[in-house]
Amino acid sequence: RKTMSLSFSDRISDLLCDEDSDILSGGDSLECSLDLDFIDHDVEESIAGFIEHESKYVPGFDYLSRFRSHSLDASAREESVTWILKVQAYYGFQPLTAYLSVNYFDRFLYSHRLPQTNGWPVQLLSVACLSLAAKMEEPLVPSLLDLQVEGAKFIFEPRTIRRMELLVLRVLDWRLRSVTPFSFIGFFAYKIDPAGTFVEFLLSRSTEMILSNIQASTEASFLEFWPSCTAAAAILCAAAEIPNLSLVNPENAESWCDGLSKEKIMGCYRLMQENVITNRRKKAPKVLPQLRVMTRAMLRSSDSSSSSSSSASYKRRKLNNCLWVDDDKGHFD
Repeated sequence: RKTMSLSFSDRISDLLCDEDSDILSGGDSLECSLDLDFIDHDVEESIAGFIEHESKYVPGFDYLSRFRSHSLDASAREESVTWILKVQAYYGFQPLTAYLSVNYFDRFLYSHRLPQTNGWPVQLLSVACLSLAAKMEEPLVPSLLDLQVEGAKFIFEPRTIRRMELLVLRVLDWRLRSVTPFSFIGFFAYKIDPAGTFVEFLLSRSTEMILSNIQASTEASFLEFWPSCTAAAAILCAAAEIPNLSLVNPENAESWCDGLSKEKIMGCYRLMQENVITNRRKKAPKVLPQLRVMTRAMLRSSDSSSSSSSSASYKRRKLNNCLWVDDDKGHFD
């Protein structure tokens, strides 16, 4: 199922008219990358620019409250994010690709009404957002059919996904090059470790935390924090795991760059530490005898389960004719 197709610049022609294709070239949009050019003497000014514009690439301030009031389905979002992370791991996509997928998903869900807040419309949105993010960041992108792996409940025709992609692009006003925590973590890592001794670990560990947090956002209120704040908190949590850096004072992070808020960073930092502790408890290793019993049980049941799993695959709905049409008010028909 790992058939690869062309990159975003080649495949976007399927979606756009010629007169619209220059929109993706950037214009005044911001370039984001995991790699920062530290030779550039204007890097601090660039980071300050990211902070100044990051509010344009996040959902509105009341997005989290919609989940708490149940006008949006938190469980449907969690299921979608979990699926996106599984596909990211399956194909070895960059962490930035997964983050952008969720970013597009949240920004769309905040700005546009779906015909229902769970079920196939939400999964179609998930597939479209992941497809767009992969086309933005990955050199090789699976076909739209091959992208629908890792337990996808519904299988959509490529033309249906393309129509959804166009709708996402319109709702996001073509702002796909979002400001993300990955725009900041390299810069913040060198603020904590100027010699660069532990930078590789800081980047790797903070990336793990960022991806973990997007999955727990509606529970732990991570949606309240903007990318720069999330990046600072992740770097601080990673530094706390290194003895040589464990004494770094989180309250000093505000001085790393103009525009950072000590209160926001500290709030996100505390939540992130709690999330790390929770994840460690969930991943506590099982004792060896239990593992052996479980393995034998699974082997004994494999024959009986294989037939049921194969029959279940035929029950996945193939939505050939779910064409999404907008009315004049931007709602779905």
